Amino acid sequence: MKFYEKLQKRRKEKGLSQEMLAEMLDVSRQAVSKWESGQSYPEMDKLIALSEIFGVTIDSLIKDGESLQDNKAQQTHSPAAPHPFFRSYEYKSKRTLFGLPLVHIHIGWGLKKAKGIIAIGNLARGFVSFGLLSAGFLSFGMLSAGLIGIGALCFGLLLAVGSVSVGTFAVGAVAVGIFALGAVAIGMFSHGAVAVATHIAIGSHAYGHIAIGREVAEGARTFIDTSHNFSAINAAEVRAAISEEFPNLWNWIVRLVMIPFR
Repeated sequence: MKFYEKLQKRRKEKGLSQEMLAEMLDVSRQAVSKWESGQSYPEMDKLIALSEIFGVTIDSLIKDGESLQDNKAQQTHSPAAPHPFFRSYEYKSKRTLFGLPLVHIHIGWGLKKAKGIIAIGNLARGFVSFGLLSAGFLSFGMLSAGLIGIGALCFGLLLAVGSVSVGTFAVGAVAVGIFALGAVAIGMFSHGAVAVATHIAIGSHAYGHIAIGREVAEGARTFIDTSHNFSAINAAEVRAAISEEFPNLWNWIVRLVMIPFR
């Protein structure tokens, strides 16, 4: 019995379709079909995986004929197919844009890469990407990077939102950016429980050139808020201090900084 005949026989004995076996091996169904028709031959790592799935030796698969020992081994010890959780799934749309599939999904055990306009995978890259590691214009993931990044640890050229975030506008437990908002905020303009800024810092503990704090304020110009909601801060005095210290600051930035005092 030839290899391709054994492969088809073993697969059917296991009650597996070509699609199911392909998922277990992280290959396409077409690859399995070519193996079973004798058009191509699997690589060594796939042969090893096949021997484990079928509970036989590699020799019994690739050599002509079939040994009695392997038949007995299969009857006495036939390991179950891998749990579905460990299988991989991949979908790639036929429609493309700029040479990329509109949708590419590649998930499963291990480092599964997805690249498309919309990419979903363990490692995803796309205009919109979702993954453990993701990069794109709009990126969501445990570790994400993009123009807009959202994740546990994220880098956003424009906006970053996450536990630890770095970006022009950064929001997070720890936020680092030109405009930073977080429990610990570090930037040019910072607002947080602990705010550190080169220009204006606002928070319970504020450290900056202009520092506005509820408990601590340290800087060249300082304001202490005794009301705990900034109602005790004179907004006109803050605006005047900003104008004196940073006369060339854009008006929209001044308006943004002054939001807590309205």
